[in-house]
Amino acid sequence: MGYVLFGFFGLMFLGGLAGIAVAAYRSQSAAVSRGRLDAGAASIRDSHSESNQLSPASARRSPVLRRYAWIGLFVAALVVLVLRSTLGIPWPYLAAIYVMAFLCCWQLDTIWLQYRIGKLEQQLADAIDMMVAGVKSGSSLQAALESSVVEARQPWRQEVQQMVSAIRYGQDPVEAAMDLSDRLPLERVTLFSQTLAVNWRVGGKLSVTLANVGRTIRDRIELSRRMHAMTTQARMSVISVVVVTYFIGALIWRNDPERMNGFLTSMIGQVLVSIGMALQAVGVVWISWMSKPKF
Repeated sequence: MGYVLFGFFGLMFLGGLAGIAVAAYRSQSAAVSRGRLDAGAASIRDSHSESNQLSPASARRSPVLRRYAWIGLFVAALVVLVLRSTLGIPWPYLAAIYVMAFLCCWQLDTIWLQYRIGKLEQQLADAIDMMVAGVKSGSSLQAALESSVVEARQPWRQEVQQMVSAIRYGQDPVEAAMDLSDRLPLERVTLFSQTLAVNWRVGGKLSVTLANVGRTIRDRIELSRRMHAMTTQARMSVISVVVVTYFIGALIWRNDPERMNGFLTSMIGQVLVSIGMALQAVGVVWISWMSKPKF
């Protein structure tokens, strides 16, 4: 019986190693693809910057990608001060609460950032469809781009309007497209910028190329949504485990309050509970980071 169990756990261990190897290989392949895309953008940018310097706009990030996680430091400090002044909670618990509050703010900021990025990429796909329709009807690339700006919505409208205005005031189109990629260092925006830059430089059948780019962007958006839906169960499982932990603690306190109070008021109990609370918060953030689609 012991050999059977040993063999069973050995197979589980080997299966886990195989899964880790497959995940590492896929992650490496995705990193190589992203590296090729970045290298293509860098080559276009470097070849053109020999005669023209990049505008100051390229050094600024778009407000869409702005992070506000630093606010969580002050929010967590405010929560700790309020709890200390009103309830007199011991400092080990306050340290764990500070970590949990900051990580919660960090997670909320990440969710808000992903929402803004998703909204911008969806608007980018819609703008590409309008450009394809304009090019097929006989309009030039710049005319189709300007017509898509009129129908676009924020935040994509602000970004592409800046590029169109720069071209209208005399900036080179390739440089303006690379400035857009610098302000929005996203893979889908980089792909769109490279397509415009290549067409402005060497020409080609733009309607077919833009249609393929738009189809690729929509497929990636749909795949990201499916992967997010498939990983919802894992995130809910982690949250359930965290909630059950506190439920079990409350149940133990109800059955034997004196012993539970003695444990929670002792220094060893405070340190152990605080470490457990902080690790739970770190685990939730870690699971959320691991469940993000990377391809």
